[in-house]
Amino acid sequence: METPGSQSSLHRANLERVVRAVRLAGSLTQAEIARTTGLSAATVSNIVRELKDGGTVEVTPTSAGGRRARSVSLSGDAGIVIGVDFGHTHLRVAVGNLAHQVLAEESEPLDVDASSTQGFDRAEQLVNRLIETTGVDRAKIAGVGLGVPGPIDVESGTLGSTAILPGWTGTRPAEELRGRLGVPVHVDNDANLGALGEMVWGSGRGVRDLAYIKVASGVGAGLVISGKIYRGPGGTAGEIGHITLDESGPVCRCGNRGCLETFTAARYVLPLLQPSHGTELTMEGVVRLARDGDPGCRRVIADVGRHIGMGVANLCNLLNPSRVVLGGDLAEAGELVLGPIRESVGRYAIPSAARQLSVLPGALGGRAEVLGALALALSEMGDSTLLDGTATGSLAVATPAFT
Repeated sequence: METPGSQSSLHRANLERVVRAVRLAGSLTQAEIARTTGLSAATVSNIVRELKDGGTVEVTPTSAGGRRARSVSLSGDAGIVIGVDFGHTHLRVAVGNLAHQVLAEESEPLDVDASSTQGFDRAEQLVNRLIETTGVDRAKIAGVGLGVPGPIDVESGTLGSTAILPGWTGTRPAEELRGRLGVPVHVDNDANLGALGEMVWGSGRGVRDLAYIKVASGVGAGLVISGKIYRGPGGTAGEIGHITLDESGPVCRCGNRGCLETFTAARYVLPLLQPSHGTELTMEGVVRLARDGDPGCRRVIADVGRHIGMGVANLCNLLNPSRVVLGGDLAEAGELVLGPIRESVGRYAIPSAARQLSVLPGALGGRAEVLGALALALSEMGDSTLLDGTATGSLAVATPAFT
């Protein structure tokens, strides 16, 4: 029996610190583990040796700064996590292991707005299909990360905005999916998961203060402050789409006028091009035509970029992030949209905040949210089960890493 302050309890705590650092990062050199945990190099070396002998971690040769080093990652058979991402028009599910490798991933079209029951039915079926495809043991599922396109009340776990997902009114997504799958489920909105995905594997790597802006059917922001997702006491932090740009502007679905969303989201932007381009045009199509030189699509994307830039400028003045990552279909427009965003930031943000800001496209594309869901599941699971050996076993051969 361990007593607080004893050598055995201190050793156990150090083991958990090392396992947590590796679990969240995917892989770290021993020097990076020492810097992350504050433990001495000798202590880290001894702990890594112990964990390797116990089958909890794997150690592979690598290089860092031109010198030979050893990369430490969790064993591929230590357990699995599942990511589920509900978009407004799609469902995407991924199965990964604790070594940050994707074992299987699949996406299918889905009208999420229509019915929560239908959405959860499809999610359950897709998860079961991928588990069967990979051949993993359900007993090794450590947790599920779930993303939904709307704000989640932090205390109750209830989807907060009936205006965004009317068919999901009063639902508790994590509770619903937990009842179907029988494993722990952790839920967040899609913008927060996009931020988490880009922070861990994409354009936000190495940055502790950033905003991930997703422009799709709506507009949302995932905010990272001091390396952690900031949700606010009610879970609604980051609703950048409802910053007022013009109080006499179009009526937004939230009930206000002239929100940023009414100048940038697909449902408001696409009708501007329908007289000249037809009613079948999608945001992905607008971006493609703009890249091919279509003047109307280029103008619309530039206007959208300038409006987004006004919202980003407000974020700069309030939070002073060092990086903004643009996600969603619009990010594929590259400098056609990023240039106007930077132009507005330079015009409306405090000069010192604008100078420190970099604006980049997301590196993960449409996978950002589902990879963020995997990261959420990884971050929420405990380390004791890994050390106690209750999550060990064998998994199918893994495919390439998340990135």
